[in-house]
Amino acid sequence: MAEKFDNLEEHLEKFVENIRQLGIIVSDFQPSSQAVLNQKLNFMISGLQDIEKCRQQLHEINVPLEVFDYIDQGRNPQLYTKECLERALARNEQVKGKIDTMMKFKSLLISELSKVFPEEMAKYKAIHGEDAPP
Repeated sequence: MAEKFDNLEEHLEKFVENIRQLGIIVSDFQPSSQAVLNQKLNFMISGLQDIEKCRQQLHEINVPLEVFDYIDQGRNPQLYTKECLERALARNEQVKGKIDTMMKFKSLLISELSKVFPEEMAKYKAIHGEDAPP
């Protein structure tokens, strides 16, 4: 898979360089440079065809749209992954805290209900296999 990405990267770099050279030719255009301009345009077309071939090899890759927002803002797209992991860890801590709180509440509730309704709670514990809380 890395070879496919390297191939795409190489074609993109060549394409960008060709576009840069094309811009120079166009900015200083002389009628005598028409043949060079045509040649660069043909290179650009073949470069786009090469990129299209690479794209077809990588069609199964999905990139989140937020990554493009990072790029548009001039930020490193690898920060997206880092920030996603940080958000996931923070959310995991929140959920873990809620689970712990609910487990404590369940234990306390069973304990208190056992004091008030001992027979019913004994049946409940027999059905659900609950151990008596301390």
